[in-house]
Amino acid sequence: MYLNIQETADYLEVPISEIRRLIRKQQVRIIEVDDEILLNRDQFNFFIEQREKYKHELEAYLNTPLPEDPDIKDED
Repeated sequence: MYLNIQETADYLEVPISEIRRLIRKQQVRIIEVDDEILLNRDQFNFFIEQREKYKHELEAYLNTPLPEDPDIKDED
């Protein structure tokens, strides 16, 4: 299924400028039909999966407590 730029941005929940940047840097393939740019929705499924995986990994990292440092001495 093909989506235009606005539909792709809504699907990915990113700003339109991000989609345009991906197109400009040729990181995604496009099809031009009657002066309309279309993108294949299926090529972004991996992107969405990786983004969700990264979010979970980041949350786990941020929620991990710092280990107690054995070199810290109580100087009181």
